[in-house]
Amino acid sequence: MAPSARLSPALNVVVAAAQKAGKRLLRDFGEVEQLQVSMKGPGDFVSQADLRAEETLRAELGRARPNFAFLGEEQGESGNADWEWRWVIDPLDGTTNFLHGIPHWAVSIGIEKRLTETTSEIVAGVIYNPAADELFWAEKGVGAFLNDRRLRVSGRRDMIQAVFATGIPFAKIPRKAEFSAILAKVMPQVAGVRRMGAAALDLAWTAAGRYEGYWELGLNKWDIAAGLIILKEAGGWATDMEGADPYPSGNVIAGNPLLQPKLREVVNEGIAAIERARAEG
Repeated sequence: MAPSARLSPALNVVVAAAQKAGKRLLRDFGEVEQLQVSMKGPGDFVSQADLRAEETLRAELGRARPNFAFLGEEQGESGNADWEWRWVIDPLDGTTNFLHGIPHWAVSIGIEKRLTETTSEIVAGVIYNPAADELFWAEKGVGAFLNDRRLRVSGRRDMIQAVFATGIPFAKIPRKAEFSAILAKVMPQVAGVRRMGAAALDLAWTAAGRYEGYWELGLNKWDIAAGLIILKEAGGWATDMEGADPYPSGNVIAGNPLLQPKLREVVNEGIAAIERARAEG
């Protein structure tokens, strides 16, 4: 579906690149059993589809804005180290879903602006799920949208009516104990917890009011760059455990303004329980 005419020239570039990469990924998704797949790490797969998608994004975005730097999942950092603007890209968020034929994965692109030597902010983002033809996008001060429809976070205010999303640590990924403790605190208080396997879409779905909130620890910048600005422009809140900006640490507690503080409280209760257990030996 075509996005709104509200798009700025920079975001038009992003949408066109995401849709081009998404179209190619969708073709690969139809032939997923034939893809050559190699292990990149514990439970984390990289495929030819990942690499081709990132190459497409870098070519399209680099052609349109040659002065922008890049931070991407597959090829890391590139461009001027003293960048003013940077693309933050995940060419295929939800790779494991993709490789198992599950149509819940996305292309994620954030636009990051450097403010000082040590600080920056995400000023725009696009998350595109080609399998559902859902394009989530936002620009600072403009709002958040799904295709051409304005997004607002959920208005639910009671934990017992809320559905939250999360990510489960797998294989040798750390923080399993913390996750289990947090989940034990959350589950008795809520209507449900979902683990869908794509952090970018978890944030986008929270922005769309499909979830009341989302938490996950230890994410990468490319996992959350676009999702954070989309959530913020939809009226949502996102912090780390201390209430600070989650982008530097990758520790994300997100939700509508009514329930995000409560979710952060419960996440901290779970972490504190594990720390007490460890201290007691």
